[in-house]
Amino acid sequence: MDNNMDHQDVKVKLDALAELEAQRDSIMLEKNRLLDSLYTDEIKFKMSEVETEFAPKTDTVNEKIATLEQEVRHDVLELDTSVKGTVLHAIVSKGRVSWDTKAIDGYAVAHPEILQFKTEGAPSASIRVAK
Repeated sequence: MDNNMDHQDVKVKLDALAELEAQRDSIMLEKNRLLDSLYTDEIKFKMSEVETEFAPKTDTVNEKIATLEQEVRHDVLELDTSVKGTVLHAIVSKGRVSWDTKAIDGYAVAHPEILQFKTEGAPSASIRVAK
C-alpha cells in the first residue's frame, strides 16, 4: 500500500465519485425531461396505447423464455454436460468447493505441510452504495 495514502484520501475519492454519478444522473433526468416535452399529449396517448398493446405479448414471450431456460438448465444438469446450440450454449459448471479457512489455518499450525496445497487469489475491490 502507498504509505502516502490513507483512508481519508480514499474517502475523498469515493465522495468525488458519488458526486460525478449524481451529476450524470441529473444530466440524464434533464435530457429525458426535455425529450418528454417534445411529445404532444396525442403522441403520449398513442405511445401508451402501443405499450398497452405489446405488454401481453412481451409478458407471454418472457414467461416462455423463463420456462424454457429452466428446462434447459435442468436438462444439462441431468446430462451432466454442456450443450451448444446454434446461437446459445448451456454450460454446466461444477459446484463451487469451499473450506472453513479458519479451521484449516488452525490445523495448519500443527500440520504445516498442508500449506503447500493452499493458494490465494489476488484481492479485489468493489464499490457499492453505503448503507
